[in-house]
Amino acid sequence: MNDRDHEFSLCLTHDVDRPYKTWAHSLFYTALERDASHLTALRPEANPYWQFDRIARIEDDLGVRSAFYFLSEPSLRSKSASQLRDWNEWVQLLFRYDLTEPEIAETMWKLADGGWEVGLHGSYDSYADRDRLAEEKERIERTLGEAVTGGRQHYLNLDPPESWRHHRAIGLDYDASLGADTYGFQHGYDVQRPFDDEFAVFPLTLMETDLPDPGESFDEAWAVCADLLDEAASNDAVMTVLWHPRYFASEEFPGHTRLYRRLIETAQEMDAWVGSPGAYYERQLVGEGERERVEPTDD
Repeated sequence: MNDRDHEFSLCLTHDVDRPYKTWAHSLFYTALERDASHLTALRPEANPYWQFDRIARIEDDLGVRSAFYFLSEPSLRSKSASQLRDWNEWVQLLFRYDLTEPEIAETMWKLADGGWEVGLHGSYDSYADRDRLAEEKERIERTLGEAVTGGRQHYLNLDPPESWRHHRAIGLDYDASLGADTYGFQHGYDVQRPFDDEFAVFPLTLMETDLPDPGESFDEAWAVCADLLDEAASNDAVMTVLWHPRYFASEEFPGHTRLYRRLIETAQEMDAWVGSPGAYYERQLVGEGERERVEPTDD
């Protein structure tokens, strides 16, 4: 199913979990990691996790585009009493952001206008809640002013194939949540078709947090990436990678930006097609006339 004009395909994605590092985040990480360096974000002018412009400049310089999946966590008012007894629910609320905030909305518009894919990052429990997932998709689309066609679930939460039935029913063309405990092609080398129809699944090959820390062991981290690129080329694979925007904050996460750039540059040197899952879907899965668009079902 890979593009016959290239050796393999590299799909680039970014889950927008935490675009802000506020005083609350700084105190949370300071307590959790016992690292006072997080308190630097208490300066009013500091927001090291806002990395959209930097990512766009890197990718534009390399002539590629990626997907940004935006999160719409439910508000405190929507939480049940049982949910509010769960510590994880409070963690999600701590990092919640509002899609309608001007700087978030304007960033989404700017990315879409520049050719980047804007998609859905389903909230923590939405993988099992079709109505919630549909509401989140509609909210992104209202803010963006156009339809979104794919995305990934928060924390890679998934209950296959039922979650994919939800995704398909609300009008998504693909999902990119299928992950593993570590990097690699555990789910094969190709895009999956779980229902033998137009709906597609992009297995996740590599997430930056699964690598050796490139700030401490860059060569080890690169060796993993290089091996995966070689494996992708040998198997005509579709390789999907995830780099969270906050990892482009080089002061806090040294080596990650350099590693991401080298990954793309090397893939291009190896004659890979590089882009977003949505662009791959349109180019390869639709562009070759494999299917006609059908209305989503409610099964």
